[in-house]
Amino acid sequence: MPIEPDLKDWTWVLERRCPECGFSGAEVDVADLGRMIRANALAWTAVLGADDVTERPSEDRWSPLEYACHVRDVFRIYDERLALMLTEDDPPFPNWDQDASAVDDAYNDQDAAVVATEIVMAGNRLADAFDAVTGDQWERTGVRSDGVAFTVDTFGRYFIHDPIHHLVDVGAGPPG
Repeated sequence: MPIEPDLKDWTWVLERRCPECGFSGAEVDVADLGRMIRANALAWTAVLGADDVTERPSEDRWSPLEYACHVRDVFRIYDERLALMLTEDDPPFPNWDQDASAVDDAYNDQDAAVVATEIVMAGNRLADAFDAVTGDQWERTGVRSDGVAFTVDTFGRYFIHDPIHHLVDVGAGPPG
């Protein structure tokens, strides 16, 4: 049974706490983004070491491996988008269908050990990119395909919710 696409607009996490994972974008200090990303990426390596990593808890929920592949790809895509924001004026972000990626890239058939390495590499690269942002760069802008505009600041605080929330989805909880 295919997973039903999540069509929610999660930008509200910039203004209020997520009731499912406790995340509050308003409380994130963007200077901590690099540390938060690295901690999150490392937490996924423990998740990916479990024996039941390919088991879905229910037909309508991804397995831990599928969530990890998604987070790896989120790290990669947000690294690309951050680079666009820092080098172009108000760039549009191409649409990304995360559900199609899960099917097309056969997330649940990937090698968990390889994904563990890839998620740390992608996380470190994105963390380094956020660590390098300074001064007025935090106010540079980009626009999502649905018209939602972000500054680098709001982009980072919005983005970090996704990998934190997905650790909760797989029962690993947010990293400290």
